[in-house]
Amino acid sequence: MELRHLRYFLAVAEELNITRAARRLNISQPPLTQQIKALEAELGVALIDRSGYRIRLTDAGRLFALEAGRILEEVRRAAQMARAAASGASGRVRVGFTESASFNPLVTSALRVFRAAYPGVEVSLEEHPSTELAAELREGRIDVAFVRPPLREGRGLVFDLLEREPLVAALPLGHPLARRRRIALRELARDTFILYPRAVRPGLADEVVSGCVAAGFTPRVGQYAPQLSSTVNLVAASLGISIVPASMRSLQPELVAYLPLEGEPLHALLGIAYRDEERSSAVRNFVAATGEAAVQPARRGQ
Repeated sequence: MELRHLRYFLAVAEELNITRAARRLNISQPPLTQQIKALEAELGVALIDRSGYRIRLTDAGRLFALEAGRILEEVRRAAQMARAAASGASGRVRVGFTESASFNPLVTSALRVFRAAYPGVEVSLEEHPSTELAAELREGRIDVAFVRPPLREGRGLVFDLLEREPLVAALPLGHPLARRRRIALRELARDTFILYPRAVRPGLADEVVSGCVAAGFTPRVGQYAPQLSSTVNLVAASLGISIVPASMRSLQPELVAYLPLEGEPLHALLGIAYRDEERSSAVRNFVAATGEAAVQPARRGQ
């Protein structure tokens, strides 16, 4: 029994007329009649009562028509789902991100662009430090990750740079320089820095320390904070100053002054990482949507 036999019989069951069913199926009447008889022979039951002037379905025929319609609908739905999965219009994308990346408008813009283009794809989110996200990717626990380089365990992974986000000085409002419009990094040489452990955020930590050294001093670190948000909270408590990505300026604005840096700019790099042999169309579409969001000028109100 083939699917076409089900389609043939269902057309006859719905039309209750061989001629109309044959016209609907775009075949001639004799082959259709032969196919229905062959189906009845295979099943060993009569599906059509041909004793009267008009054909009617037998009890077995009515039940078979219901089941045939259900089967054909399931086949149609399965084919539709397969096409959607192949095009990336369905499926799931597991997205990892660092805490600092979650504050960057690029990340929310990428999620918004992808959701608008592929509403049928499930997106799940989880937060980890950049150093853990590479392992999560390699082990297949996530599909893509918004990370700040350098990306450890780089073999088998691709990293696309999306943005060079400026770093700014974060000072408590009571700091003598808090009312300045801009500040030179060397002016902070005597301050106590609140930084983030290099083992957790090597890219950001190296950029800040290198910038300070280039300005003629080594930062005096009073405390290391595990999260960038907690770094800002400690600055708000007047425990020191810090250097953070510009997108963090929405945190504690009533207690923290964020000042652009003069001279050679410092940057926090942000990009998206994924497996180099990724075959999922949904994942590839997410990467493409992220690239699209990165070049949208409307989101750059930072």
